[in-house]
Amino acid sequence: MSVTSIINARIIDPASGYDGEGVIVFEGGKIVEGFDASPRGEVIEAGGLIAAPGLIDMRVQAGEPGRESKEILATAGRAAAAGGVTTLVITPDTKPVIDTAALVDYISRRGEADCAVNVRVAGALTQNLDGASLSEIGLMQEAGAVMFASGNRPVSDARTMRRMLSYAANFNALISNRAMDPSLSQGAVAHESDMSSRLGLTAAPAMAERLIAERDVALAELTGGRLLIDLISSREALEVVRRAKSRDLEVAASVSINHLCLNEVDIGDYRSFAKLDPPLRDEADRMALLEAVNDGTIDVIVSDHDPHPAGEKRLPYADAAAGAVGLEILLAGGLSQVAMGALDLTAFLTALTINPATLLGLESGHLGVGAPADIILIDPNKPWVCDADKLLSKSKNTPFDGRRMTGKCVRSFVAGQSVYTP
Repeated sequence: MSVTSIINARIIDPASGYDGEGVIVFEGGKIVEGFDASPRGEVIEAGGLIAAPGLIDMRVQAGEPGRESKEILATAGRAAAAGGVTTLVITPDTKPVIDTAALVDYISRRGEADCAVNVRVAGALTQNLDGASLSEIGLMQEAGAVMFASGNRPVSDARTMRRMLSYAANFNALISNRAMDPSLSQGAVAHESDMSSRLGLTAAPAMAERLIAERDVALAELTGGRLLIDLISSREALEVVRRAKSRDLEVAASVSINHLCLNEVDIGDYRSFAKLDPPLRDEADRMALLEAVNDGTIDVIVSDHDPHPAGEKRLPYADAAAGAVGLEILLAGGLSQVAMGALDLTAFLTALTINPATLLGLESGHLGVGAPADIILIDPNKPWVCDADKLLSKSKNTPFDGRRMTGKCVRSFVAGQSVYTP
């Protein structure tokens, strides 16, 4: 087996707290020596670039099976590699829904065969994501599911959510649910504010997020289940998470890169490509989310990659599909916030590497000896302009089209194999 060494890199390994110069040596798909090693084998000159663990994206809709016109695993994998994402977790919102062990196994095998990066699967919390009938969590976990999610539809019934958390606790399984009260958010397409009122858009208050977050935290405390509050977007819900963490409950929270970089003003003149779910909120919410990443209240940042063909987005705002592609934006969006001084670099990388790896029970997410050689090289200062037409995703729906960005992945390795070079 060939040996490869990366030299003259600024190594940032959030898991160990290391941030300094060093060498990374890998062989047979694994990192084999510490940062003070002498280079051997093939030598890759990093020239001062950042070397970091490959990113782990816990929320990716790939379209396959059933929605191949939007995205397939192969194109999602190429986009992920270009964005520095070396492991992606496929959400269960497919046709059919990933609610059986057979479908978990199918997606895992297709990912291994077709995808340039590691593919993991989130099983559906309920059968067909109906929010009522519990799925076979134990069997799906045996088949390889790393977490269980409600997709874009929250489990609204408290009794059902309690049963799922209690059942999942027997397997130490991670349960992810959207914090969104359907009775307050049904039909809403925007954040309830002066701006949505002026635009005449049906809106939902941030309180709709807080109510379900409060309920789910209480149920996690009651059952001892592991809970991920999915796609948090408001100051109100952040306070719920802070209180839960102060009581040492097994509660984590995720946020999308969109909500760290954009606010409701980016809707502009009914820009349907900025229509997201949850909706973009006000600037105070965005700044609070950034601070929550910096202080560790938010554990995970996700791309919330949600591809849609142009025909589903180029519609009147209220009728357009919600969602944006994000695999190639995830790293660059965060690095742009780092460049502006709003986001701490180590905290940002922590939320994309060791934190998701720990939640999911993965061996990756760090650069220690024995870890998979999932490594990326980053130019944190590279200026570029997002051109939607040049994105590698099959769909091109992004609110970042034409936006100036700072920082980019310049090389990706998965299990020691180079999967992306510009």
